[in-house]
Amino acid sequence: MFGCETWPLKLGEECRLRVFENGVVRRIFGPEEDEVTGEWLKLQNEELNDLYSSPNIIQVTKPRSMGWAGHAVHIGERRGAYWVW
Repeated sequence: MFGCETWPLKLGEECRLRVFENGVVRRIFGPEEDEVTGEWLKLQNEELNDLYSSPNIIQVTKPRSMGWAGHAVHIGERRGAYWVW
């Protein structure tokens, strides 16, 4: 997540990040055993969201990048008003 403020995320990249995050969380929690058949089943996305209650990676990066954009605009305004190059 280092430097996520400057990531220009498009919709496809957001999907790829979400898929990566689900894969990591799925690997951490592992499969679950079906009580009836005894088979090992991979957790579905809804089940992962129930187990892992933290916000997803997109919900974390979006506000950070918006805050960084506001900061950059504000700094640009200050430089124009106070600093003479």
